[in-house]
Amino acid sequence: MNQSKTPIMSFSPVVLEVPGRHVALEMKVSAPASGNNLPVILLSHGHGGSNFLSSYRGYGPVVDFFAANGFVVIQPTHQNSKALALPASLPEAPLFWSSRPADMTFILDHLDEIIATVPGLTGRVDKENIAAIGHSLGGHTVAMLAGMEVTDPATGKIVNVTEPRIKAPVMIGLPGGPEGLNGAARHHYPVMAASDFSSMILPALIVNGDKDKNLMFSDLDNWRADAFYQSPGPKDLLTVFGAEHIFGGISGYDALETSDEDPERVAFVCETILAYIRSTFDPSDSSWEEAKKSLNSVAGALGSIESKS
Repeated sequence: MNQSKTPIMSFSPVVLEVPGRHVALEMKVSAPASGNNLPVILLSHGHGGSNFLSSYRGYGPVVDFFAANGFVVIQPTHQNSKALALPASLPEAPLFWSSRPADMTFILDHLDEIIATVPGLTGRVDKENIAAIGHSLGGHTVAMLAGMEVTDPATGKIVNVTEPRIKAPVMIGLPGGPEGLNGAARHHYPVMAASDFSSMILPALIVNGDKDKNLMFSDLDNWRADAFYQSPGPKDLLTVFGAEHIFGGISGYDALETSDEDPERVAFVCETILAYIRSTFDPSDSSWEEAKKSLNSVAGALGSIESKS
């Protein structure tokens, strides 16, 4: 993955107390060292088995790319992170599925305070253009913010936390529909069997690896593309050819959990998501249409794009 020479800065931890949360909310904020009118990306990490990739310390390749391309990237450490070592006996453990989108909404509600905490960032941020990117369980989090409803397994209550302030929701390798979920995952993570994509009303991009298959979760091919097919439009689906669950290594540089390590694939995923976000923020921007033309039915392309209105 070719790294941009644009200087970036990262500031961490930014720590905010959140009422009702088991621990304070810790974040890392990354941004270009210069420039103004910087749009915002909220980045939601996955669950995973690593100690620190699933926290504000992870996803370096993605964070560095978007900060170098003019974004303020805010990474919360959700309560499911192994870095926090919260007791498994707590309600909603181990996934803390409803507190994760609540973290993102809290960040939006306190965006001015977060910006003011970071030296040199005040006055440089475009707070109207906000995207959210989530990987794996983070994709589930962003799906909830895009309107996916979840029936709380503990109470039977339908949870809807649609967040219209997020203009460009992006979900990478998120769990698919309940009907394709295997028994092992139903047992360990019952909330995964309680999602409903039919209510996911916000425009969104779903990113699916055509080799992203884990029999613990589903034995169906392309199960993780369900969010595109089962939700109302407008939606876009980026299928990444040959990608497994870590998409070449998006969760961290040289991460051992990356079974399909490929810096070119990481760059492709980042660049294509960037095209989607740019065109979503500015309808006159042709980046997304150009991405489609460069991929669809083109020999040797690294992926394909399907859209529905």
